[in-house]
Amino acid sequence: MPSLPAGLERYRVRGCGSVVIRVSAGDRVTLVDVEGQQPCEVSFIGPDGRFDASGLGCAFTNQAEGIKAILGSADDSALRTLGALTRRGADLAKAGALRLFGSQSTPGSRAELTIARDGLLIVAAPGDAMQPGNQDTATPIELRVQRVSLERSYAQMLPEPMADSVQEIRVRAATASAYFVRAGEFIQIIDVSGRQCTDFQAFSARKVDKGLDLALDSTVTRTLLGRSYPTPGLPSKAFDRDFEPLVEIVQDTVGRHDAFATACNSRYYDDMGYPGHVNCTDNFNAVLKPYGIPPRKGWEAINYFYNTHIDHNNQLYLDEPWSRPGDYVLMRAVTDLVCVSSSCPDDIDAANAWNPTDIHVRTYSGAEKFSRAVAYRMTPDSDAELTRETAFHARLSAMTRDVTEYRGYWLPNSFADHGPTAEYWACREAAVLIDLSPLRKFEVTGPDAEALLQYCLTRDVRKLSTGQVVYSAMCYEHGGMIDDGTLFKLGDSNFRWIGGDDQSGIWLREQAEKMGYQAWVRSSTDQMHNIAIQGPKSREILKDIIWTPAKQAPIADLEWFRFSVGRIGDFNGAPVVVSRTGYTGELGYEIFCHPKDAGAVFDAVWKAGEPHGLKPMGLAALDMVRIEAGLIFANHEFTDQTDPFEAGIGFTVPLKSKGDDFIGRDALIRRKDTPRQVLVGLDIDGNDAVGHGDCIHIGRAQVGVVTSATRSPILKKSIALARLDTLYAAPGTQVEIGKLDGQQKRLPAMVVPLSHYDPQKSRARS
Repeated sequence: MPSLPAGLERYRVRGCGSVVIRVSAGDRVTLVDVEGQQPCEVSFIGPDGRFDASGLGCAFTNQAEGIKAILGSADDSALRTLGALTRRGADLAKAGALRLFGSQSTPGSRAELTIARDGLLIVAAPGDAMQPGNQDTATPIELRVQRVSLERSYAQMLPEPMADSVQEIRVRAATASAYFVRAGEFIQIIDVSGRQCTDFQAFSARKVDKGLDLALDSTVTRTLLGRSYPTPGLPSKAFDRDFEPLVEIVQDTVGRHDAFATACNSRYYDDMGYPGHVNCTDNFNAVLKPYGIPPRKGWEAINYFYNTHIDHNNQLYLDEPWSRPGDYVLMRAVTDLVCVSSSCPDDIDAANAWNPTDIHVRTYSGAEKFSRAVAYRMTPDSDAELTRETAFHARLSAMTRDVTEYRGYWLPNSFADHGPTAEYWACREAAVLIDLSPLRKFEVTGPDAEALLQYCLTRDVRKLSTGQVVYSAMCYEHGGMIDDGTLFKLGDSNFRWIGGDDQSGIWLREQAEKMGYQAWVRSSTDQMHNIAIQGPKSREILKDIIWTPAKQAPIADLEWFRFSVGRIGDFNGAPVVVSRTGYTGELGYEIFCHPKDAGAVFDAVWKAGEPHGLKPMGLAALDMVRIEAGLIFANHEFTDQTDPFEAGIGFTVPLKSKGDDFIGRDALIRRKDTPRQVLVGLDIDGNDAVGHGDCIHIGRAQVGVVTSATRSPILKKSIALARLDTLYAAPGTQVEIGKLDGQQKRLPAMVVPLSHYDPQKSRARS
């Protein structure tokens, strides 16, 4: 990748997770405790399957207790590591490890090793289950490997199998291979060296036996899915011309492919001035001939790892692939299949980074279990990670299959037994349960924790009491917003920041280092999942099932923006933190717990809520209620170009009462005096669909943009949140929302206050 020198590989070892990779003698390994105070265990296995400290060039310091604990879990990384050990006949009872870092390590602490012999490197970030009232979280370790040789063998470059494979097929550069896969088996298409495109095609084997040539059809697939190509989740299947599903996408570590055009063919190279150039279509024809499948001049396919796109001028363009070494797509065969995969031979443009390389195909037994996952980047410059299920997913997925990826996790979009409108009314009239586990949590601790937060947040943190929660913005120096979120004060030097973006934690850590603050900022998202119980009956549901000690406020008495540390049921129940906060405009609470206790928490809340009409709520209905309440959402109501005043949360910036300096203060003073835009509400005349990004006009001039919109059931009209020029932001101003090109169709609308529903927040305060 451009950001990394040649031969350098980067891996993220998740807290309580592990990574296993092949290494060679002379490879240089760098380990970084990214957030501080995180122990790391490193082990090595030689080609003979024995644990061998000499491979690390040093001695083991313990019996790999942390690694063993991780491998005893059901975590995907643990299963991958355990499989690698099993295939080599390694005896885990004889494991040893080198332990690094720990409670005294500072953020960015590093350790370096030089690998002494070929073998397998195991790196783990061990940790215990964090109780929600504590802050002993497990955080990531960064692993970097500088390869001693850029010319590694094919076997060395292949990633570890996901399980025991049925077939191993090497598709050499500029060739294609055909293969048979049984129904239920899994197909893994691997980009071995990175930035290499591959075309995939499949046929129902029983139709091939009948002489029918009904290939996977990208046009049919796009029509049925409403997407350019299938992805894990509901839009996961690819269909043939008979509308029969052939494969189902299970995992995708890239998320950037296409199905816009055919596989490359001779005509393409002829027209480019390269007659006779090898091409995927001719390669397909050759390997499919033994199956009796007639040749074509251009084969349609799912074009994996291709970085092509249709631009706004309807032009098809291409660029280098996003795939890195070892990236893959995992599919499941829906029926018996004849499949064909190519390694694209294009070396006349950037499609394969100018250098065609090998593709590898693995197939696995249908008895294997693989979770659905897509690639997600926590920050633009980080490596992609696979989406995961929240701790509440097992309960909620039994109620719906309509789930969507949100911030690296699968969340329900709606529930079939109710639907978004019924979920909406349950929130307004009774109560709902919402999975909000993807919210990013960071434990901010240390003698200077308060000083750090006072400097980085717009709110006056020094005014907080223990047990109090405050909503705040976090800004860059120019006043643009990084994130919004809630800050929990757990003690004099103990805080928890809960926001929507990983960048907020990174920013806090960078400022602590820059200012010399003695404070740690450690992520705890994986250690603490949460559900929200929202609605007028939420207090009645929770007051008798949350036990709190004498020094903590009982739920019935918990005030707005306060929290209590308690347990489910009684003194021996699952530990939880319950805050009186929410994102619906209604009376509501959020319950935080460790993932291992999520089932017990969910069951207790669900049982208590049934008599009160408790329903599950998905993201579709949540969007409706938050827009009505005038609550903002990242990349809609605010971005890094938007300040808190423009985002409608100017109340989070107490410029007069907060005496201490904070990041962005000077810029915000200037921006407040000369605002450019302001966030307002819109009442829309008509029921035409309005969406994020629609332009707002007075005459021909555009004066604003719609940030969010919905049809309000309780108000019986279409409403929107919009950012308008201050000249036209007064309530009662008549504007028009542009559709089509913004000029050919206009929807009348009127400016109203930001919160359409309960602007005084009387229901949330009740």
